[in-house]
Amino acid sequence: MSIIPKNNEEKKQKVVCTLNDLEKRKVVEHNALIQSVAKMQKTALKMFELAVSCIDTEEPPKNNTVYLSKSELFKFFEVSSSSKHSQFKEAVNYMQKQAFFNIKADKKLGIEYESIAPIPYVKWNDYNDEVTIRFDQAIMPYLIDLKAEFTQYKISELKELNSKYSIILYRWLSMNYNQYEHYSNKGGRRAEQVEAYQNPSITVKELRAITDTVNEYKHISNFFKRIIEEPLEEINAHTSFNVNYEKIKKGRSIDSIVFHIEKKRMADDNSYKLGDKYYQDDKKQKSRNEADLLKQAMESKYTRLLLDNMLLSPYEMTDTSLMAGLQAHVYPLYDELKALRGLNGVKDHLSYVASKQEAYSKRNIAKYLKKAIEQYLPTVKLQDLEQPERAKVRGKGAFKNDQRAGG
Repeated sequence: MSIIPKNNEEKKQKVVCTLNDLEKRKVVEHNALIQSVAKMQKTALKMFELAVSCIDTEEPPKNNTVYLSKSELFKFFEVSSSSKHSQFKEAVNYMQKQAFFNIKADKKLGIEYESIAPIPYVKWNDYNDEVTIRFDQAIMPYLIDLKAEFTQYKISELKELNSKYSIILYRWLSMNYNQYEHYSNKGGRRAEQVEAYQNPSITVKELRAITDTVNEYKHISNFFKRIIEEPLEEINAHTSFNVNYEKIKKGRSIDSIVFHIEKKRMADDNSYKLGDKYYQDDKKQKSRNEADLLKQAMESKYTRLLLDNMLLSPYEMTDTSLMAGLQAHVYPLYDELKALRGLNGVKDHLSYVASKQEAYSKRNIAKYLKKAIEQYLPTVKLQDLEQPERAKVRGKGAFKNDQRAGG
């Protein structure tokens, strides 16, 4: 974060955020806030996001207060010089009196609803460049000390978005893509769940709710134009995402939308994370974990069985991510089968899987193998419950067809 010390006395206490290092500044918000209803216009929402990007997540701001540069604010909003002061005052007035989030959060006792005006206090003057912004205490749990269910993205991604709907849709897409990246790297979700994060769906009703358009754009064609098509045009042109969508019908009506998110290849894609201690520690831990998993996979008897059945090639064994993925997500399931039917049961299963494999499944062999064993294990367990005497006798995987088996 680029900072301007105001003087030596204040240097320890106050820093003013500028846009000089905008690419390295990030917004971190709880997913409940991302999915809330933002009752505010574009400028107020952008001001809130910009202020959030000034929060140091490792050292929360004293008195929930951050300091922005007025001239940099004007640059971020790209307001005209002739009306910049009046537009700024109008945005501040709106922020303090009309802007709020309607937040719905799952709690232990049920769903909890909150209505929070996020920035009740803004101070500026005509004789210097500083703007003081103080967050309401009620919004802070959604912005600091977030250990799970949060989203982060570069604040620079929002700079060129000129519609409230573009900002809201971008935040929602980022929330899903963040989870796609997380679970792709760390595991913990089934393959189809991970794919759903990259191809998230939302009902028309839900999208109307988070964009606050329940009573607007009643004609569906107008709704799609203003809430989806125009925002996606901006998002695809000015952010790191390439997104397209498809309409899902229920009967004759459009019920939901599925978005397909791709990340543009950028040399500095993670620059905003480089100063994040938790990101760096997590990156090192992932690297160590992957190296350990690779070593275990190369020594595993299951790797030899896959080679013997031509389900894995020597060339594929050079793919670190593939081998680590097999060790983490597939081989433990083979251990379960081995405990039920012995090593011969695993051999018979893999022989059967190889005989049913189609060419298309070779593009994602880990997914194919995982899906096959996930579908076979319940059958084995059920057989052993119904006919205990058959336990450790049968070994062949009998899933209904190759489409269900994986690939």
